[in-house]
Amino acid sequence: QVQLVESGGELVQPGGSLRLSCAVSGLTLANYPIAWFRQAPGKEREGVSCASNSGGTYYSDNVKGRFAISRDNAKSTAYLQMNDLKTDDTAIYYCAAVESLSAIPAQYMRSAWYDYWGQGLQVTVSS
Repeated sequence: QVQLVESGGELVQPGGSLRLSCAVSGLTLANYPIAWFRQAPGKEREGVSCASNSGGTYYSDNVKGRFAISRDNAKSTAYLQMNDLKTDDTAIYYCAAVESLSAIPAQYMRSAWYDYWGQGLQVTVSS
């Protein structure tokens, strides 16, 4: 039984920061990629960031330089540090995991690659 449970603040002002957490159980996080996706109203779900099992990290152009993904394998928890938040960052954020590896890192930024999903967490950036 694989479970991903998200937590973290849901409301922040523009320019502020927020850290989301994703606690993973049922699989060994150190062996697989972990990713964050988001879906804004009226838009398709998009990849935000992912971390490979080998330490590589990847970001969408919209968040590069502002967001940082990290993982604590001992705690089986992934994080998404979000800085300089903008109104356009408002969305439901999901963490995702899969018990599979790819030689093509770009696969990890596609939602179809993942089998397991967190419940979704509303992040609202507003003054």
